[in-house]
Amino acid sequence: MRLLLHTINFAPELTGIGKVNGELVAWLAARGHEVRVVTAPPYYPEWRVHAGHSAWRYTRTQACGAEVFRSPLWVPANPGGLKRILHLAGFALASLPNLARQLAWRPDVVVVVEPPLFLAPGALLLARLCGARAWLHIQDFEVDAAFALGLLRNETLRRVVRRAEAWLMRRFDGVSSISQAMVARAGEYAHRADVALLPNWVDCEHIRPLEGPNAYRQQLGLDATDVVALYSGNLGRKQGIDLVVEAAGRLHAAGAKIRFLLCGRGVEYEDLRAATAGLPNVLWLPLQPYERLPELLASADVHLLPQKATAADLVMPSKLPSMLASGRPVLATAEPGTEVARMVEGCGEVVPPGSVAAFVAALERLAAAPALRLSYGQAARARALAEFSQDTILERFEACVSRGPSGAGP
Repeated sequence: MRLLLHTINFAPELTGIGKVNGELVAWLAARGHEVRVVTAPPYYPEWRVHAGHSAWRYTRTQACGAEVFRSPLWVPANPGGLKRILHLAGFALASLPNLARQLAWRPDVVVVVEPPLFLAPGALLLARLCGARAWLHIQDFEVDAAFALGLLRNETLRRVVRRAEAWLMRRFDGVSSISQAMVARAGEYAHRADVALLPNWVDCEHIRPLEGPNAYRQQLGLDATDVVALYSGNLGRKQGIDLVVEAAGRLHAAGAKIRFLLCGRGVEYEDLRAATAGLPNVLWLPLQPYERLPELLASADVHLLPQKATAADLVMPSKLPSMLASGRPVLATAEPGTEVARMVEGCGEVVPPGSVAAFVAALERLAAAPALRLSYGQAARARALAEFSQDTILERFEACVSRGPSGAGP
């Protein structure tokens, strides 16, 4: 099978969606498929094109067993609502020449990873011109999330974009998403009952429970008695990290021996660093290479997964399967009945979004109960193995895109 992946995020050396896409490509290439990728230079989560890549040149390289065609990308320094739209739309336009280059190659399947929705028209056109199947995989309902978070506010624009999104979804041969709630939302938008569930996966052989001395804890001067609450990932507006900062302030004032380790970058990074400057119980690390991720995750006694209430079921944190696979409990903020709440149930604690008091109480409860943390961690590892195994999900993905939604399984 010749498969073309069209996505804005392709950074196999990092974590997050860019890494997920890299693993997908590497897995398909190892199965003998011929894979190409049309993408942007890596820029996320710092919102700055990474060293060694150009923001303004077309390049063609090899990665993950595939040919990778990178297109120019404008990255705003402060990605607000309108700037974010121009950023995404600009990449969709800039990637059209690289899409056109694939006409002679004639892919069998064109897979679009949303966000951004702006990629859908060009990819659909390419698929129709080549007689290829067109598949839309939704990682994030970025339009709804932008309105829910207040990044966009014009209701007329919202209605227009929603109608366009629904119309485009109906034109694809197949649609999939990463959680049951997002599958239901996509089906409702597009009036189709064949949306496939393809969760983000985790390599459970790479991400696994590690015991014994930990290099990160030693590097940071942490005692064996310190309880470490880790947040690792994007520091953006959807994540609600301000709640973690406020919790750290309250626990420091109370003299609790709980240390917060924040690892990542994003648009909120500078503000968060400033907010924690006077908190000795908050430690910072830059983004860590993927090969060290198992040890980083093992440095935690508790994983933190804060989210804004307005982002519930519009996005599914790609980091959650790795948290579960590491065999550590998760403390999440989510409303009952949401997908995050379901996934964390029995594997940690879930408290209401925005409630610092509930967050602090749950963290204190976990810190004081090593046996409870161990029980939750074992359940988390079991859930990762049962629901998010890489081979199981990617075999389902392969069947979906090559044979249609009926290949998605139950």
